[in-house]
Amino acid sequence: MALLPIVEVPDPRLRQISSPVETVDGEVKSLVADMFETMYAAPGIGLAAIQVGVPRRILVIDLQEPADPEDPESKPVRDPRVFINPEIVEHSDHDVPYTEGCLSVPDQYAEVDRPDRIRARWLDLDGKSHDEEITGLLATCLQHEMDHLEGVLFIDHLSRLKREMILKKLAKQRKELAAA
Repeated sequence: MALLPIVEVPDPRLRQISSPVETVDGEVKSLVADMFETMYAAPGIGLAAIQVGVPRRILVIDLQEPADPEDPESKPVRDPRVFINPEIVEHSDHDVPYTEGCLSVPDQYAEVDRPDRIRARWLDLDGKSHDEEITGLLATCLQHEMDHLEGVLFIDHLSRLKREMILKKLAKQRKELAAA
């Protein structure tokens, strides 16, 4: 396994539409392992392959429970999930707000409205097909990550003014970091 560099805005690769995975083979499994390692190290709860420079329709998500701060021996409870060639086949008409962030737009957050319930289809790491109704944070995260497959970032769901404010804050942070 290897830590992969995370692609950040304004890198044009983030606007690329990802290609379907034809076969779940050793190369895909190796990429997924590297994506999990990269996501956990970042740390994050979701990562699309394009965010590590690979334009394939692969996502990893883990809405892990954090370690118990009272118990120095405890570790996060992980629930890693892999979504290959995911598609939303149905969604509710009821949107809910969630404050989203993104490893490709570091340290920036904004409220985005998304359907609270979706039905999705995908392949897992064994190439097995799934069709499931998904709600809550997993539904939000899956929609966020699936946007990446189409070259869409969470900031694209914001008004132009909010999006520009976030990009200016990010540029300022980078400038300050470079000067330090």
